[in-house]
Amino acid sequence: MSPRRISALRAAGVTGAVVVLDQAVKALVRDRIATGDEESVLPFVKLVHVRNTGVAFSMFSGGGPLLVVFAVIATGALLAFFHTHAERPLAWLPTGLLLGGAIGNLIDRLGDGAVTDFIKFPSWPAFNVADIAITFGVLALLYVLEGPPRSRERAAMSGG
Repeated sequence: MSPRRISALRAAGVTGAVVVLDQAVKALVRDRIATGDEESVLPFVKLVHVRNTGVAFSMFSGGGPLLVVFAVIATGALLAFFHTHAERPLAWLPTGLLLGGAIGNLIDRLGDGAVTDFIKFPSWPAFNVADIAITFGVLALLYVLEGPPRSRERAAMSGG
């Protein structure tokens, strides 16, 4: 099997795992916690049930169709990046995390008009599994683009 195909299968696997986990946990939250309610888990962590009509940290609340269009464009850009960089070491990881997170939140937005958020820290907006995947996906993307694998490529190209 070609390295590109292996990378694509890995990205698809991560995407699927993120979407399934995100949707399963959100379904539990919607079934067990009334909208607006909260339950203390630890002194600094609460489970809540909030509906977010915006994007990260509730920015652009009420953006509706415009947010869906933006998400589709961003997803297309991510797929284009992956297509051109699939053979780069670990490129599948940020791709899978970012796609899984985007799809998980898009499922909510299209099906319910808002994203279900449920993890709450003091002085921090509520978030969900998809948001965690997106955050780690961005960090992984930075690592893939500028971390040790990329540093070795630059050193090899400069003869160092």
